[in-house]
Amino acid sequence: MRTSFILLACAAGLLAMGAAQAQTTQAPSAAQAAQQERMRVCNAEAGKRNLSGNNRRSFMSQCLSGRMPDAPAAAAPATQQDRMRACNTIAGQRNLSGDARRTFMSTCLGGN
Repeated sequence: MRTSFILLACAAGLLAMGAAQAQTTQAPSAAQAAQQERMRVCNAEAGKRNLSGNNRRSFMSQCLSGRMPDAPAAAAPATQQDRMRACNTIAGQRNLSGDARRTFMSTCLGGN
């Protein structure tokens, strides 16, 4: 009887903690949302490059810190639309705007 009471009390406590935790969940801050988006983009890029193991870890570390390594020449996107998409993604990750973005896009799309 005493064991049943203790188990019941523990179960009630766990339910109360779960309810309290559910009420305190908040939307992510702007910085957290930006980091989550960066993680999503870097993860997708690593998947496109078929990276795994240490190569993937290294790539993700560089990508998440904003130092995304350039794609190898052999893995460059084939179509103009693919190149535009890839260059635009990199320019966004580097937070380029104005003349700096135009210069980067020109260089990137030219394949230099």
